Amino acid sequence: MQNTRSLEEVLNTPQKKLAFYQNLVLVAAADKVLEKDESDLLLSIGNRLGLSADEVMPMADNLGVLTFVIPEDGLQKTLELQTLVQMMTQDGSIHDKEYALCLEYANRVGLGKAILDDMIKQFTAAQPQ
Repeated sequence: MQNTRSLEEVLNTPQKKLAFYQNLVLVAAADKVLEKDESDLLLSIGNRLGLSADEVMPMADNLGVLTFVIPEDGLQKTLELQTLVQMMTQDGSIHDKEYALCLEYANRVGLGKAILDDMIKQFTAAQPQ
C-alpha cells in the first residue's frame, strides 16, 4: 500500500508553507488575471496551511520579483507540481504563461514535460465540463 501524506504533513515548516504558497501565487498570476476559482483555491489552501494575510500579502506586493522556490524533498516536488497543475486548470482553461511556468517548475524539479502533461490530462478529465 502506498504511503500517502497530507499537504500539512509534507509542508511541516513555515518556510515550506510560504515557499509552496509563493509558487502557487506565481502560477495563479501568470496570465495577469486572477479568476474567482483561482482566488478561491488560493484562499482555501492558505487557510488549510494556516497562513495569515500578513504572511502572504508581501507576495502580492512583490509579484514582479518573485521566482519559484524549489523544494528538496521528492514527495514535496510532486505534490507541489500537482497543486500547480490544479491551479493552472482551475479556471477551465490553460493559459500559455501558466503552462510555461508549470513546465519550468517540472523541469527544475526533474519531473519533465511528459509527467506535467499526464497530470494535466488527469486534472482536466476529473473536472466537470
